[in-house]
Amino acid sequence: MTMTIESTTAKAVPEPSPTAGVLALAGFEARRLLRSVPVLIALALHLAWIIWHTHDSYDGFPALQDADRDTQGTPLLVGLAVLLATHRAALRSLRWDTERHFVTLVIPAWRRTVAHVLSVVPAALITAVFVGVQFGWESLKPGAVGRGSVSELLVGPLTVLLFGAAGVLMARWLKSSVVAPTLIVFLLFFLVLGTTPGDPADDTRWLFPVVGEGGSETLPSDLLGRPAAWHAVYLLGLALTAGLLAVLAGDGRRIRSVRVGLAGAVALALLGAYAQSGGDSADLIAARERATVDPKQSCVQRGLSTYCAFPEWTSRTGVWAEVVDEVENLAGGTAHKQPLVVRQRVEARYGLSADSTLQPLTGAHEVTVGTRWGGPRVPEFSAAVAAVLVAGSEEKGVELCDGRMVTVMWLALGWQDEPLDAMRLVRVDDSITGGAVVLGPSYPLSMSADQTDVVRELLTRPRAEVTAQVKEAWTELTAPGVSTARAAELLGVKGITEKDGCEE
Repeated sequence: MTMTIESTTAKAVPEPSPTAGVLALAGFEARRLLRSVPVLIALALHLAWIIWHTHDSYDGFPALQDADRDTQGTPLLVGLAVLLATHRAALRSLRWDTERHFVTLVIPAWRRTVAHVLSVVPAALITAVFVGVQFGWESLKPGAVGRGSVSELLVGPLTVLLFGAAGVLMARWLKSSVVAPTLIVFLLFFLVLGTTPGDPADDTRWLFPVVGEGGSETLPSDLLGRPAAWHAVYLLGLALTAGLLAVLAGDGRRIRSVRVGLAGAVALALLGAYAQSGGDSADLIAARERATVDPKQSCVQRGLSTYCAFPEWTSRTGVWAEVVDEVENLAGGTAHKQPLVVRQRVEARYGLSADSTLQPLTGAHEVTVGTRWGGPRVPEFSAAVAAVLVAGSEEKGVELCDGRMVTVMWLALGWQDEPLDAMRLVRVDDSITGGAVVLGPSYPLSMSADQTDVVRELLTRPRAEVTAQVKEAWTELTAPGVSTARAAELLGVKGITEKDGCEE
């Protein structure tokens, strides 16, 4: 009897892939990081702030070259939470005394460090999504103008990436659990609760992750002068440098690719730091001068008036025209159909870090409008239009102090749905009683206490009734030197004795 034995060849077991192991570990650490309490709280706060802030930010009329920078501050909180989480994760094996068991794994210490660094990427991507939602919301508002910068939008996610890599670096370098909390307190004080250096002449301010501006001026996007692209390169170089230094400290000194990558990352960071420190170019300074003194603008005719605006703001001429029409509808005499020239103006010579007051226009029937709109800017512009209709020019309008101020403020506020609220918005002290300074696109106006009393009473009466009275007595109400008491008498307001609102 013959017995046949069949032999089978055993299949070779493939060698485990170090790259697959690193990615698997990175995914595991990323999931733990995103589920950590500090990171969850920071992301929740980031999202809540976006919803709360963006709902009525810029009064519904954002300039996108401002809105992109508005996405940079809150990711600092996410970055600090990620820094703490990655620091704790990288020290977990030391806290639990499991480091000695890792020598049996196929993934050496330096590759485990790579995994910890890569675990930050999902948090940075989530931050990028939040940033995109915030900016997208702003850009979809009907009143949005201007152009945003992708480089400015990258600052938030790159900050998270940088802080996360820094957390791993500190864990590998100092191996102390108290380092990260101490650093977070320091960074909270200087980066979140305080402000970064804002002196435009100080190039070192660009060494900070987020660079704010001291002024509230909105400039055309081609006049900003912010080296946003180079700053993004700088932050990317810093993040790569921190990550590769962490790998180097995690027993990666002998790995040639790590040393070469570190040299490249340092070079990238130095290139970005050098390129972003050049200051304003001569061409930019000249362009800002032209935009201030002799701007190249597009002018359109709407009704009887002409509206001149920078190219990015031409879509707003319609809402400016609505205000002009409303003010003129309340006016009498020739002012009812007076053609105006509305000129958009900006003081660009000092960049974004300073606010300056525009000189009043001297030409007849010319009115200034700024680059910001919505909220208090509407009654401010309305007051400027009214002053020009009454006084004849912006220069003469800002000098008004007699009873004509009553007519000016009625024209400026009488057409609005909530005129007393608009009165609060346009006055420096947010009041509707007593004397106050009235803001405008150029120099402010001034109201006395009695003038305020007259205007406040007029705003509580039926609009049609007061409009008829103003038109009937228009010639005397707009005559130079008319007293507040006489204006009040003509409009049926009793108890006013002020003969002249001008200071002696």
